[in-house]
Amino acid sequence: MARLPTVFLSHGAPTFALEPEMAGPRLAALGQELPRPQAVLLVSPHWMTMAPTVSLAARPETIHDFGGFGPALHQIHYAAPGHPGLANRTVQVLRQAGWSPRADDVRGLDHGAWVPMRYMYPAADVPVFQVSLPARLDADGAWAFGQALAPLADEGVLIVGSGSLTHNLSEFMHRSLDDAAYVREFSAWVSDAVIRGDAERLRRTLIDAPHARRAHPTSEHFLPLLVAAGAAAEPWAATVIEGGITHGVLSMDGFVFHNGASLTT
Repeated sequence: MARLPTVFLSHGAPTFALEPEMAGPRLAALGQELPRPQAVLLVSPHWMTMAPTVSLAARPETIHDFGGFGPALHQIHYAAPGHPGLANRTVQVLRQAGWSPRADDVRGLDHGAWVPMRYMYPAADVPVFQVSLPARLDADGAWAFGQALAPLADEGVLIVGSGSLTHNLSEFMHRSLDDAAYVREFSAWVSDAVIRGDAERLRRTLIDAPHARRAHPTSEHFLPLLVAAGAAAEPWAATVIEGGITHGVLSMDGFVFHNGASLTT
C-alpha cells in the first residue's frame, strides 16, 4: 500500500457538528479525495495523558465532553468502529520509537474526533481510534511524537491531528468579535510555513508568528498540527483546507501533508 498523507484539521466549537459553514463541505470533499484508509488514528487535545495512551475499544462510544450548547448535540452518536489490531500495532510502534505507551480498552471518541469525522466519513464506515496527546509536550516533542507515529502511514493508517488553527477560548466565551484581523494574519503566517515546507519555522510558530500568544494562550490546540506535520514524509507538499473563521476568532483552516501526488485513488 502506498504511503497515506497526514492531516491536520480544525474541529472548532462543538456546534460545528450542527453548523457546517465553510469547513464542513471541505472536510466532506476531503474524505472523498483521500485514499480510503484501513483506519484513522486521531490525536485530539481533548484527550491528554502523561504517557501516550492508545484506545483499543472495538466500539468506541461517542463522548459528549462539553456543556452549555443545548440538547441537540448530546443526541448525536457517531458509530464508527475502532480497530484494535491497528491500535495494538500503534502501541508497538511507539514503544519501538522509545516512548512508553499505555493501552485503554474502553476510551471512546471525544468531540475533537467525532465532530470532524462526521463530515469526512458520514457513513461511519471507516474505523477510528484515538491516541492521547502526551501532556507537557513542547513543539519539538510534538514533532517527535508525530515522527514516532509516521511508520503507520505506510500501513494504511490515516494520521490526523485535530486541533484549532487559532484557539483563544476567553475571546470565544466572551464573544470578543471586534477584530478578526489577527486571526487572518496568524493563519496566513502558518499557511505560508506549511506551503513552503519550512519545518523549522513551523515548529517555532508559537515563538515567532504574529499574534501567537493571542491566537494560542495555551498550546494544546496547536500541537496536533505539529504531530501531523512530524508524521509526514519530508520534504512534503501540502494542500490547504480553507475553512474560514467561525465565531469571529476560530480559524477553521487545516492542511494535508502529502508527497506531491494526487490525493485521489
